[in-house]
Amino acid sequence: MKLHEIQPAEGSRKTRNRVGRGIGSGNGKTAGRGHKGQNSRSGGGVRPGFEGGQNPLYRRLPKRGFTNPNRKEFAIVGLDQLNKFAADAVVTPEALLEAGIIKNVRDGVKILGNGELNVKLTVQAQKFSQSAVEKIEALGGKTEVI
Repeated sequence: MKLHEIQPAEGSRKTRNRVGRGIGSGNGKTAGRGHKGQNSRSGGGVRPGFEGGQNPLYRRLPKRGFTNPNRKEFAIVGLDQLNKFAADAVVTPEALLEAGIIKNVRDGVKILGNGELNVKLTVQAQKFSQSAVEKIEALGGKTEVI
């Protein structure tokens, strides 16, 4: 095979249908939209969720609860994930991002007491669970609320 012999696989390329380009094209004049009616007009058609006047699904289903617009979303980190760090290291949200433990900081980081911690660390985060504070301080580490 040479560079000038390369071509795409059979049927992998399809030319787009250019509508409204004369009667010889087969899709001229009405451009495949038919005559008159809602869908023949520009901007025609119905909105998403419209069911032809039937009571739509989003109105038939019961509504419950409430979504708090001021809700804080914390990135959750278990204690066992902090064993990646060297002893006496300072663990910050930025360090957690670099280590790949969290994907984004959101509104902050919360450290939970899941698993066991084997290294003495200084952990800086927005929130700590009570069990996480106890386990970190049992090893001689420190917790600092940012």
